Amino acid sequence: MAKTNGKLIANNKKAYHDYFILDTYETGIALHGTEVKSLRMGKCSIKESFIRIENGEVFIYGMHISPYEKGNIFNKDPLRIRKLLLHKSEIHKLLGKTKEKGIAIIPLKVYFKGSLVKVEIGLAKGKKLYDKRQDIAKKDQKREAQREFKVRNLE
Repeated sequence: MAKTNGKLIANNKKAYHDYFILDTYETGIALHGTEVKSLRMGKCSIKESFIRIENGEVFIYGMHISPYEKGNIFNKDPLRIRKLLLHKSEIHKLLGKTKEKGIAIIPLKVYFKGSLVKVEIGLAKGKKLYDKRQDIAKKDQKREAQREFKVRNLE
């Protein structure tokens, strides 16, 4: 299980709504200089991104890092494919799990850990519509219970 103890850059809230997260991994990411500067300014989105394993390497698709304003010719394509850095054993584990039906790998968070940019990825299984409704109902019940508790404590 990965623990985030750095500055959060981007969070994928949609992932927790659309998927059951089975397991999480902390990975590094291969970036170019101006991309890191742009990330320090918080210009990143992972809402529509996904992860694939090709030829024993892990790549993230659809991750948008806005171009750095002062980077002119050194800026890279904002939606380019980026390589994630994992150990071979972790890649083999992920590859084995994704062979199962309905299991995908999605990015959950992008954050700084010290001076390094890390991506938290998760093994995810898609939720059905009724699962989403159950989650919404549970959140409403929890919110209502907290509201009642707060009212009782004020009296």
